[in-house]
Amino acid sequence: MEAINYRSLTTGVKLTVVSPVSQSSVTQIRLRVEIPPCYQQEPVISRLIRDHGLIVNITGAKLGQNTGLQGYFDLELRGTQPQICSGLTYLQSLNIKVIGKANPDGDSWHC
Repeated sequence: MEAINYRSLTTGVKLTVVSPVSQSSVTQIRLRVEIPPCYQQEPVISRLIRDHGLIVNITGAKLGQNTGLQGYFDLELRGTQPQICSGLTYLQSLNIKVIGKANPDGDSWHC
């Protein structure tokens, strides 16, 4: 079994995704990304799809327009292990807070 390990520098949360077989297998993780006001007009989720080849399902969101407050998206990301690693690295490069549990059958979305 192979695993993806990702440690957010901003939160210290560790996501581990375990996928059977190989890097070409499709893996799914669930997470929450907190979007600071400076990125609310940027296509962050669109870039996860376009630049990193991920399938993104938005299952929940709170984002206020012109409020100056932080918002969030609850996401399911599907892709190969390298695609998911690439997408998480992209979010980290923007200093976007990522909170999540890798287990889609787990008891909650975030820690």
